[in-house]
Amino acid sequence: MPYYSPSIEKLIEGFEKLPSIGHKTAVRLAFHILNSEEEEVKEFIDSITDAKANLKYCSECFNISDTDPCWICASPKRDHNLICVVEDVKDVIAMERTHEFKGVYHILHGVVSPMNGIGPDEIKIKELLERVRKNPEIKEIIIATNPRVEGEATAMYISKILKPLGDIKVTRIAHGIPVRRRLRIYR
Repeated sequence: MPYYSPSIEKLIEGFEKLPSIGHKTAVRLAFHILNSEEEEVKEFIDSITDAKANLKYCSECFNISDTDPCWICASPKRDHNLICVVEDVKDVIAMERTHEFKGVYHILHGVVSPMNGIGPDEIKIKELLERVRKNPEIKEIIIATNPRVEGEATAMYISKILKPLGDIKVTRIAHGIPVRRRLRIYR
């Protein structure tokens, strides 16, 4: 026996399709929407529609952006000879928040994961290879995939396919506890 009307059930089911949203949270979100002002709901719907209609992938790095190329690839202040390879758009945001990296990015949109049926052809590795071939000025590729098994496998695969391309330095981002922090713990 359903507890809610079909319209509310459909709204709850829609929220449950979102990542990390269980039934209880979906119910709370559905009732929040139902109890919101009409204008607030319209703005929310319009923001989703606008994002879906206007966002696209940057043709250079595959970042999600309103423009092509994205603001990072279009910036003349960035070092276009230094590429940081990351798994996801969220990783770009994390790197940008540090205000330390001055190069450009390449977003893979995933990692090699044979257990999940994801091979190198399902992510943006071919595009990285093509990008490096087109720009002989690239001096370094920093691989910043997560230190999980899949991230490490992806990093090793990228390193292997980039080796034959010449004098490009391929490095791996460091992991673990920073030395200063470790020293504070033992003092």
